[in-house]
Amino acid sequence: MSKTIMLVHGAWVTTDCWASFRSFFEAKGHRVVVPPWPYLDKPVDELRRSPDPRLAGMTIKALVDHFEAQIRMLPEPPVLIGHSFGGLIVQMLLDRGLGSAGVAIDAGPPRGVLPSLTAIGAALPVLTMWRGWNRIASMSFRSFSTTFANTLPPDEQRKAYDRHIVPAPGRIYFQAALGIGNAVDFSNTKRPPLLLIAASEDRTCTPSMVKAMYRKHSRAPSRTDIKEFPGRSHWLIAEPGWEEVADGALTWIEANVKTRASLESTAQL
Repeated sequence: MSKTIMLVHGAWVTTDCWASFRSFFEAKGHRVVVPPWPYLDKPVDELRRSPDPRLAGMTIKALVDHFEAQIRMLPEPPVLIGHSFGGLIVQMLLDRGLGSAGVAIDAGPPRGVLPSLTAIGAALPVLTMWRGWNRIASMSFRSFSTTFANTLPPDEQRKAYDRHIVPAPGRIYFQAALGIGNAVDFSNTKRPPLLLIAASEDRTCTPSMVKAMYRKHSRAPSRTDIKEFPGRSHWLIAEPGWEEVADGALTWIEANVKTRASLESTAQL
């Protein structure tokens, strides 16, 4: 089994969103790498005050290419774990045959999976922004509290918002909405095992969307599983109870990466 885990964060946040997961996996003996998105490798305050103008032109393909380059520098294929837009990136990396397995948590949907009305409402502030295709977007506290971390108490919402939320490229949201650059082959025979995780109270990537992704990915012969955590929001990787989510992911990884390694070893005999 691969001992390396790569954590892929989503839009609106930095690598710091994975602080708890990183400590959890490292305590279990794993090497954990958490590459930042391009142009988001600075402190939160600096990113808010003066985001790199190149962020406005970021595309989905550029993000996936960036993480592919990071993977190819590692000594072994890592387990890939992504949250939100990072979950879409993980699905696309697996489609390229990269990684030993993948976990997509509250993932953005690939082309062919329609967003729910609730998810469309959550994305409207970006999609209705004037010239949003070419602009860097900001998330308001209201959006964060109602669509991202809606299960947290108000004081905890404010703390999380102040610590984590940074600007994001508007273009990737338009691409995702139009199905540009976010396609995968749901029947890919070489796709590594995949676990899709949903949160029952998620308003950004609703459980219905995760279930639709599961049905699509189940066309592939590779292992595909789904798990839903009750009472959690889109922020389930950092809200109270995150340990259960991390442990559930690791339990699945240990079972399925071992299985894949065993099958490949048997096939070579």
